[in-house]
Amino acid sequence: MVPFFVQIKCKLGQSYTVANAIAEAEIASEIYSTAGDYDLLVKFYVDSGTDIGHFVNEKLQVIPGIQDTYTIITFKAFGT
Repeated sequence: MVPFFVQIKCKLGQSYTVANAIAEAEIASEIYSTAGDYDLLVKFYVDSGTDIGHFVNEKLQVIPGIQDTYTIITFKAFGT
């Protein structure tokens, strides 16, 4: 499994709605609310052959209330 993170900017007043929709879709490993430029930080795991761009486009960005996303692809986890 390949981990990656997505920071999500939600439309005003939609953070909890978006977080709940992601949780209900059962596509994320962890969902955090954050302060700053983005409202949510979400950790995903996909199979090694999965196209992350397509996954974000087809599974995440279609959720109502999402205004913008910023994908962070990871390389190595330390200390595990």
